Amino acid sequence: MKKLSLSVIGMYMSILAAFSQSSPKSDSVYKSRKLTFEEANIVSSYYSQDGNNSAVTGGIGSEKLTDISNSIDLKLSMYDRRMRKHSFTGEIGIDHYTSASSDKIDPKTISSASHADTRFYPSLGWTMENEKKGTTVGAGLSFSNEFDYKSVGANLNFAKKTKDRTGEFSAKLQAYFDQVSLIYPIELRNGNALGGRGGEHYATTGRNTFSGSFSWSQIINQRFQLSVDAELVYQQGYLGLPFHRVYFTDNSVHVENLPSARLKIPLGIRANYFIGDKFIVRSWFRNYHDDWGISSNTFQLETVFKVTPFFSITPFYRFYQQTAADYFLPYQVHTIADTYYTSNYDLSKFNSNFYGAGFRMAPPDGVFKIHQLNAIEVRFGHYRKTTGMNSNFISLNLKFK
Repeated sequence: MKKLSLSVIGMYMSILAAFSQSSPKSDSVYKSRKLTFEEANIVSSYYSQDGNNSAVTGGIGSEKLTDISNSIDLKLSMYDRRMRKHSFTGEIGIDHYTSASSDKIDPKTISSASHADTRFYPSLGWTMENEKKGTTVGAGLSFSNEFDYKSVGANLNFAKKTKDRTGEFSAKLQAYFDQVSLIYPIELRNGNALGGRGGEHYATTGRNTFSGSFSWSQIINQRFQLSVDAELVYQQGYLGLPFHRVYFTDNSVHVENLPSARLKIPLGIRANYFIGDKFIVRSWFRNYHDDWGISSNTFQLETVFKVTPFFSITPFYRFYQQTAADYFLPYQVHTIADTYYTSNYDLSKFNSNFYGAGFRMAPPDGVFKIHQLNAIEVRFGHYRKTTGMNSNFISLNLKFK
């Protein structure tokens, strides 16, 4: 039931993707034909939020939630007989959350099973890079499991560099096949899906997501890099959540009802500029449209300041603006004339601001003289929506090489 906060947590995790990348080893004279360790990352984070627009209680009520996340990823690599580099990655993640609003699915209970949950999400990936031809192909599998939600994902990717290696085209195809447990609010259950985790079983329904993303990156000169991204996402199946209440003008309560298909079209552009040896400016703009009536614009600016060659500070700021979905109305505004209805404020009109900073240390002899500990980074951020929701996030990343 953590979907209440996945969109926000996902945004925080996308910021975490800015962790520094290691330099490729392809320029070294010796290229091992044996499978060798390349790097590992351990990431831990803590997230908390509060607000008064919970979809579980019809757009009113506490949105208080906490989430503790831990993940570890491992990368191994080797060269085959044709000197193509094969990289193998594996990740295991575990999140644990507590949610005041989820506990309101059955308000007669005290700290019911829905009050907290744990998500487990392993993934595997493989890429093969032909350095001579400048091509890379890859594939991956993922799985996610929590009490009321299961997801299996697969992806294929391809990249091709230009002859002078200053430009690169990349494409990625992804598919996710999900199963949602139909856990309705207690007053709307028909008697066949009562209970919690004591051996009872809920009916499930499917949700599928298919996406294709394409990008072109170009090194303009020694200081300026640019990339353009386009994506097409199609979802079909049960796209709402069964425990989201909607209150009509007559005070009757209903389960959120949304269309069974959704088409999303995000377009983005990134630009990185190196100002001397100590400053890097990273900017990102994205425009988004879907056929539910939502349009949005995102602008992000991040500056890397190298205090020393081995210590850097990275302040960042993100602004987001969104129009409301055609099917959103607040508490007790929907009527029986509405075919589709939701009071989920993630689908409402709002602006948001997200800002914070990161601190990274990567000394040549290892962090705290531990040679295998290549880098350590701490990042924190504060998020604020015009709907009144606020959240805070802090993470720790340890990189081993």
